[in-house]
Amino acid sequence: MTGHWQEYIKNAPRETGVYLMKDADDKVIYVGKARDLRSRTRAYMNGTDKRCMIPFLTSRIRAVEFIVTKTEKEALILENNLIKEHRPRYNVYFRDDKAYFSIRIDLQRHKFPRFQLVRQIKKDGASYFGPYPSGSAAKETLHFLQPIFPLRTCNDREFSNHRRPCLEYQIKRCLAPCAGLVDVNVYERLVREGIAFLEGREKGLLADLASRMKVASLQMNFEEAALLRDRIAAIETTLEKQRIVSTNFGDQDIFGLYRDGEQSQALVLKIRGGRLIGTKAFPLITLEAESEEILSSLMIQYYDGEVETPPRIMTPIRLQDGAVIAEWMTERTGKKVIISAPEKGRARELLSMANSNAENMFKTERQGRQNIETALGQLMEKLGLKSRPDRIECFDISNVSGKYAVGSLVTFVDGRPRKDGYRRFRIRTVADMDDYGMMREVLLRRYGKKEELPDLVVVDGGKGQLGVAVTLFGDLGIETLDVIALAKEKPASPS
Repeated sequence: MTGHWQEYIKNAPRETGVYLMKDADDKVIYVGKARDLRSRTRAYMNGTDKRCMIPFLTSRIRAVEFIVTKTEKEALILENNLIKEHRPRYNVYFRDDKAYFSIRIDLQRHKFPRFQLVRQIKKDGASYFGPYPSGSAAKETLHFLQPIFPLRTCNDREFSNHRRPCLEYQIKRCLAPCAGLVDVNVYERLVREGIAFLEGREKGLLADLASRMKVASLQMNFEEAALLRDRIAAIETTLEKQRIVSTNFGDQDIFGLYRDGEQSQALVLKIRGGRLIGTKAFPLITLEAESEEILSSLMIQYYDGEVETPPRIMTPIRLQDGAVIAEWMTERTGKKVIISAPEKGRARELLSMANSNAENMFKTERQGRQNIETALGQLMEKLGLKSRPDRIECFDISNVSGKYAVGSLVTFVDGRPRKDGYRRFRIRTVADMDDYGMMREVLLRRYGKKEELPDLVVVDGGKGQLGVAVTLFGDLGIETLDVIALAKEKPASPS
């Protein structure tokens, strides 16, 4: 193996740091870190690095750049930042655009605060709980809270304008503070109870509720006692639904990994207070990298976001960089974080459960993809298309009596909606009720620059709109596109 890139490695520093491998276009194709940069990178040259991706990588390397750091932790942080910046082809890159839901309550600015779902945690003095592993988990929690701790649900504007109780009060989901039907001290106690539940202090909460129920009963305040009894029962029922998976009632994340060839599926089981509260599945990874590298990269990128870092994290295999990653997490959170790979006991059973879930998710996803590919193939055959419609773009025109006209574009990729491909076009050049002219304008604005053409274009409106699209594509010299039109079926004529 010869090549100019080897000269860079021969002169590599014998220090801790990060190395960037570049191709002929000076594009970064791999980023790595090492305690000894020269020793680590020479493994690429002398064949001691046996990873299956190495032959593909080394055949494309043209230059190697080194950045020296003072510590391994600094190298880890720098490697993570460089992977995010360059998105190298041979690194694991975890992109998660989802903003995780949290539950917020502002005790400082509001006399009668409320629980609300938010996607962003701000330093505004409010209390936040989460982020939750999924939007459904956060919404389910809030749905549970409302009838048991019936705080107001209306926003501040609605609250200030209310003078009479709304339907929420009638169905016992709000105490109507807007109408002055609840004492502020009673409301504050309800807020504290809701917060205690969200913070996992169920035992103390249940004991307090039971004590108050007994007092209310002795005082013959049976209505209050019944309300407290129902609240206790609802909390206990909810807690029973959450499976106990850890006898030490700790907070921990359990990583699972399943591999099939060059494809890998990873997920994390989120355990809080000893209860499994949800899972987080990572996008399917297609990369011939070692399992250790996949897990390390995923963990660093995942916990570098807005998610909560628990004090204990378990992985199915021991990570060589585990101690360094744990040190970095400890510094970020201000609390001790331990990363381990247990080999026996209850902890190993949890890891097996995580791996089984990863395998099931992988097979389900693969079966789903196969079903989509079959459906797309059938669509291609039935419609006589030139190619399989992996990317479909659909157009429709809407207006109100010829005014306020807009065109909409909805995109599907591999049979699934692609939200970043959705667009709305405000009609600019057509003033009258001319649906054909409007469709032509929208199509011209989308395809005039011939950027990222789809496999199939669908227009709503029948033969007329189809003719507009075909004519326009001919004028633009676009010959690879398939075009179809959708029209409502004509009603059958009376016999």
